[in-house]
This record gives sequence, structure tokens and C-alpha cells, in this order.
Amino acid sequence: MTTISLVLRSMRKNIKMYYLYFFALIVSVGLFFIFSTLQYDSSLDELMESTYFSTAFQVARLLLISITIVFSLYATTIFLSRRSQELGIYQLIGLSKRWVVRVLLLENVILGIGALFTGMVVGVLLSRFFLIILLNLIGVEDIVGLSLSWQATIQTLLIFAVLIVVSSLQIFIKIYRSTLLELFQAEKQHDDIKTRPGLTSGFLAVVGFVLVGYGYYLSTIILDNVDSLLFIMLAVLALTITGTYLIFQTSISWLFHLFRKNKNGHLGLYHSLSIAPLMHRMKGNANSLTLITVLSAMTITMISLSYSLYYSSETDVKMKMPFDFVLEDMESEAEALIEELNDDEIDVTHHKVKMLRFPADFVDSNQNPFTQTAMLLPAEQLLQASLDITIPEDGEAVYYHSSALIEGVDGSFPKDVLYESSEDSVSWKISELIPENAMNFTLYGQQLVVSERTFDRAVQMMKEDNEVEYVTLDTFMLNQTDEREKASPLFMSSFDGDQFIIDYYSIYQEALQQFGLLIFVTGFLGFVFLLSTGSILYFKQMTEAEQEKNHYKTLRQLGFQVHDIMKGIIRKQAIVFLIPLFIGLFHAAFAVNVGSVLVVSNIVMPTIIGMAAYVFIYLLFAVLTINYYSKIVKSSL
Repeated sequence: MTTISLVLRSMRKNIKMYYLYFFALIVSVGLFFIFSTLQYDSSLDELMESTYFSTAFQVARLLLISITIVFSLYATTIFLSRRSQELGIYQLIGLSKRWVVRVLLLENVILGIGALFTGMVVGVLLSRFFLIILLNLIGVEDIVGLSLSWQATIQTLLIFAVLIVVSSLQIFIKIYRSTLLELFQAEKQHDDIKTRPGLTSGFLAVVGFVLVGYGYYLSTIILDNVDSLLFIMLAVLALTITGTYLIFQTSISWLFHLFRKNKNGHLGLYHSLSIAPLMHRMKGNANSLTLITVLSAMTITMISLSYSLYYSSETDVKMKMPFDFVLEDMESEAEALIEELNDDEIDVTHHKVKMLRFPADFVDSNQNPFTQTAMLLPAEQLLQASLDITIPEDGEAVYYHSSALIEGVDGSFPKDVLYESSEDSVSWKISELIPENAMNFTLYGQQLVVSERTFDRAVQMMKEDNEVEYVTLDTFMLNQTDEREKASPLFMSSFDGDQFIIDYYSIYQEALQQFGLLIFVTGFLGFVFLLSTGSILYFKQMTEAEQEKNHYKTLRQLGFQVHDIMKGIIRKQAIVFLIPLFIGLFHAAFAVNVGSVLVVSNIVMPTIIGMAAYVFIYLLFAVLTINYYSKIVKSSL
């Protein structure tokens, strides 16, 4: 038998071990090729000129490469451990390590090249489909044919050729560093079990929960400590990861020990098949379970936040841009715009709103003044301009600021705002903060809304001061929202080149493109992360199933039925899959809560949808694992 025929026979024999790994590699290659193809596609040339778009694609590709490399190396380690006895037998019958390495390298190269070209073919077939998805997400309707990119092809070949070389190097090092005894005992290595965990283990078990809990607490006060934002975020990350590791390393084993102690050591069949194996392997699995939990939390957070931003983009833009168009002291241009809109039969409501702009001292609760430019707007005129607001009491002001939470604006009220001129001073009491704008954010100044009576008094006292601007605003509100796409080019063409004059629809389209790209990228990365974490758990459980096959054979010889054994196994898989999932969900919930400051509108529903989608796909791997165990148990006798 030739070496090649032996390699092919070995691959056929181990197909049940390789198929999910092969599938995961194909998906990774296909997604990387799609990303590269889209980046060089002519349909997106104009968008790729934007730093945001090009950077997003570059970061996505780097993350995709990173997770693929980690997954590939991890999977190779598991496969080598699974086949350790086979490799030991080769050496035992007189075959050299050099020959064993050559066989494994041939398998790895054949598998890698097969996944590479299959993935590229899949990528070519699906690239146009994903281009259509991306263009729909970012609101672009013009679709052109997708051409094969040689740059994308070359990049994909180079990157995954390097991956094959790295995994081959891993195989080479493993074989030459392993002794014959280590190969035969590789599958039997597990944690040393102590009859009773010591005081140190109990202390570390509690510390794990404390660290995670303190990390959660810090995440809730991030917005109150904006000046230390980076430090607190790094602290939260370090605390939650370290705490998660300790939970898997000691806390869960400690809880299992308490459970066994409560049962007086008599676990019974079901608990012996579920809890006992985990007690033997929990410490050894701590690294992988921590990685899976962190990746799960990262994936859920990315998907939930990106979907929330996309889902609420229209509402958020409306809070920042309450009017479709606003012009400042441009009466002739406003009249020309009205005439142009009427010529195109676009129904629009036009109103004039007076405004005062001036430097003001915002005095906080500690009587510390902070000078900012303020805009004073009369509530009654805003109501006439179709804005739904309440009229403040005489002498009071309402602070409108759509980005107050993001910018960490002091939310303690009431507070005073003061203007001092050379002759007199004027002050108002800010009664409340409303997290939306009363005027488009493109106008400069902090937006204070007062009653018209208060506004008129301010005009009489401040109008002649050189530091005060008395401004007339022309506001436009389209009566039919579906006419925004038609009206926007008319408005923007009239003020081409003025970066401070922009309309609602243009801002909305920009947000739609940014968040559409974000959900596209995070959706793909999330799928790869999910595929990687699920596959790692699946491979680990496959290995344990093979190791425990003799135990199941003994149980069946003693008369236990398959369904009795499977009840214990299902409980074990519930623990293995659900503990990382639940901890990851808790991590993600607190991370999303912090990230919710980026979204003005409610994100509960988008977050629930994102989490539900992740949980559904994740649990499919649990079903696959239970099905694999069922086959092992049935074939054990």
C-alpha cells in the first residue's frame, strides 16, 4: 500500500471526525473570499472611498483570519489527541517519526487545499447574493453584475496557504516532541480528583463570582465616570474574563463537590453519567470553556448592538434632526427653495422661528460655572412649526440635547444658566433635560427652549449686545415622508459645498449605510464566532464520547438500556452547553446595557431578537452532540 493510498484510507476512516472541521474551514474561506471580493467590487467603489467602509472591511477580515487561525490550531490539537494511539502504533511497528509526520502533513495539505478551493467556489457562487444583501441593508438600489476579483483570489490563496503551513508546523512539533508513552496515554489524561477540595479551592471559587459581580458593577457606573472610561472598560474586561476562568476552574467543581456531599457520595446512574465526568475534566476544560464564553458574549453583544443601531436608525436621526430642512438667516434662499419644491409638487410646511445665540454660563449644583454657546428658542413658535413640545413655565428653560447620555451631560436639575453683558445679566432655571433636539443638530449651540414671553424679554435685554446673535430660522417639514428622497437632491444641490447645511434624509441615508454595513459585518463575524465556539464544544464532546465508549459498553452489559444511559448524557450536555451560554448571555446583557448609550431609542426588542437567534443556532450543536453520543452508546454493544 502506497503512502497516498494510506492517507486517503485514513481520511475516509476519520471522516466523522473531520467533516464539521472541514465544513467550518469552507465557511471561513468562503466568507473571507466574499469580503475580499466585495471590497474590490465596482458597485462599492464610491462607498469604499469612505474611510469608515474601507476600515470596517479591513477589521472584519483581520478578525475573520484571527478566529480561523485560533479555531484551526485548536481543532488540530484535538484531532492529534484523538489519533494519538494510532500514531503510537505506527511508531511501535517500526515506522519512523519522519514517516508519521509525512502522512499527517499530506492529510493536512489535502484537507486544507480541498477546503480552500471548495470555499472559494462557494464564495464565487454566493458573492452576488451577499452583495445584494449588503446593498439592501445600506439602502442602495442600483445593482450591477459582480465580477471575479483577482486581488481577492490571490489574498485568499495566500492567507489560507499560510494557515496550512502553520497547522503543518504544529503537527511537526507535536510528533517530534511526543514520546511513545505520551502518545498512548494522551486520551487518558484528565484532572487529578481530590476527595475533598481544599480551603484554597473554596476561596478561589468565591473569588470567581466576586470578580464577575464586581465587573458587572463597574459596567453600570461607566457613564458616570466618562473621564476614566478607558481604564474602567479595561478593568471590566479583565475582571470578567479572570472571574469567568476561575468559575470554570474552581467554582463549578466546588459546587459539584457540594452536590456530591449532599448526596453522601451516592450519585446514581444519571448523575454518574452527567456530573461525575465533568468533575474529572472541568479544570482541564477551563481554558476552552472560558474562550467559548467570552466569544459568545462578544458575538451576542456585537449582533445585538449592531441590530439595535440599524433597527433604531430612523428614530435616532429624527431625534437629532426634527426638521427636514433648516436655513439660518437665508431668507432669499428659503424663498427660492419653497418655489422649487412647489414646482416639483412636493408638499411642505414652512415656518420661521426666531432664535438668540450667545455665550452662557451653565451653573451646576455645586455652583461651578461652565461657559458654552447657547441657543434660546421660543416654544410657541416651535409648536407652530409642527414640533411636539411642551411650553415651559415663565422664567424656566428646558434643555434639549439628543446626545446628552453619550457626552455625559450632568443630569442633576434644576440648574441655572446665566448671561452677563456689560450692563446687565439675565438668568433662567433649567427645569429638565430632554434627550432629543428641538432644532437640527447642524445648528451650533446648546438648545434651550423657553416660553415666548420669556424669549421676548430676553430679546429686549440682549438684542443690542455684540456677543448676541438674533437669528431667523426657516424650518421645513415635508408632509409626505415618502417625498424625502425626491426633495433631498433639490435642497442639497442648492447649497452644494456647504458642509454645515445638510438635510434629514441625507443624514438618515448616511446612518443607514453605516449601520447597514455594521450589521452586515457583525452578522458574518458572529456566524464565524458561533461556528467556532460550537465546533470546539462539539469536538471536545466527540473526544470524550470516544473515551467513555467502554463505560457505556459495561453499563449495557449490566442490563441498562440505551434510553437510560442517554438521560444521563443529555443532562451532561445540558450542563456543558448551557453554562457557557448563560454566563455569556449575562456578560452580553451588561455589555449591551453599557453600549445602549449609543442608541437613543429602546433596544430591548432588537437585543432579544439577536440573543434568540444566537441561542437557537448555538443549541443546534448541542443536538448534534447528543446525536453523536446516541450513536456511540448504540454501537458500544
